[in-house]
Amino acid sequence: MQNFLRAMDFGSEILIILSIILFSGFIATRVTNRLALPKVSGYILAGILIGPYGLGLISAELVRSMSFISDLALAFIAFGVGRFFKKEILRQNGKKVIFITISEALAAGILVAMSLKYLYRLDWKFSLLLGAIATATAPASTMMTINQYKAKGEFVNTLLQIVALDDVVCLLTFSIISAIISGEASDGFHLHSIAIPVICNIAAILLGIFCGVVLSLLLKHRHSKDTRLILTVAMLLGLAGVCAVFNVSSLLSCMVFGAVYINLAKDKKLFRQINNFTPPVMSLFFIVSGMSLNLSALNTVGVIGISYFLIRIIGKYAGAYISCTICKTSKEIRNYMGLALVPQAGVAIGLAFLGQRMLPADTGNLLLTIILSSSVLYEMIGPVSAKAALKLSGSINDKS
Repeated sequence: MQNFLRAMDFGSEILIILSIILFSGFIATRVTNRLALPKVSGYILAGILIGPYGLGLISAELVRSMSFISDLALAFIAFGVGRFFKKEILRQNGKKVIFITISEALAAGILVAMSLKYLYRLDWKFSLLLGAIATATAPASTMMTINQYKAKGEFVNTLLQIVALDDVVCLLTFSIISAIISGEASDGFHLHSIAIPVICNIAAILLGIFCGVVLSLLLKHRHSKDTRLILTVAMLLGLAGVCAVFNVSSLLSCMVFGAVYINLAKDKKLFRQINNFTPPVMSLFFIVSGMSLNLSALNTVGVIGISYFLIRIIGKYAGAYISCTICKTSKEIRNYMGLALVPQAGVAIGLAFLGQRMLPADTGNLLLTIILSSSVLYEMIGPVSAKAALKLSGSINDKS
């Protein structure tokens, strides 16, 4: 197959590869649907099967060249999550959501860092970086599971706000840890090593606010559905591209973009239109994530990788349960929120590549392998646990 693809020009090769990816996802989801599993699990399995470490239908080089799909998918996801940050909802639940998010995120991060340091006698730099990455939760599979089963209610609204803010906590935590490590490596701690990432993130947020204001003004006048979609996608692509140039996550910017737009325009129709547009993009994102897993590298991860996988889940669940108890949330939110916070990909994978460069070659590669392999496992188990949380909390009916 790879020899056949190499015989074609680059444009034809990419078109056929995209077709193979989408068809493989379709076929895999026919199987997972019969097993009552979420579609995300099927997409991940399809990626593993056709990828360079499975049947080898697509080379590792081509998988690396499709990294932009992650930026594109995360931009759409963050924009969609932004609609749940309405002023009236934030006034009602804002303080509780912030407290729960910080608690569950830091509980997972601290538990991972301390366990790796004291159980396995690993270097503090490695342990702290892995702990910082452990705070993240992937909104993509959660959003897709919610959309697939048409879940609604207080549990869903709270979950989506927590998932969105999770990455804010993760990015800030990672920035602080990386600044400390970089300062130690250069024989000194410098304020600008923290200030520059913070300034870049603030600038990205301001750009998201600007786009939200401009889009709400543009769409005040009557426009066709095509025009509305074109303007929104153009702004999302622009935000993702600018953030990529300055090595800043587009999640915050695009999430603020969506939040500002929904609060100014009160327009839910645009978000439904975006949801109808994104399924092929989301399918590509999850399948490419599956293709990135080097199955043979799992042998090098060993007990450390398994410990990271399990300890993070324990930290997320315990942090969510305890903080929900303190905030006196409903028993559905208290008991099942931790189940819905298992997935991890997107931001975690991006930060793993940054962390790899801060560590010696061996430990850097170990960190990257742990995150890549665990992310795929999380994305396979995560949608199942998210579905269970949604059902147990009463957010979807028993027929779903």
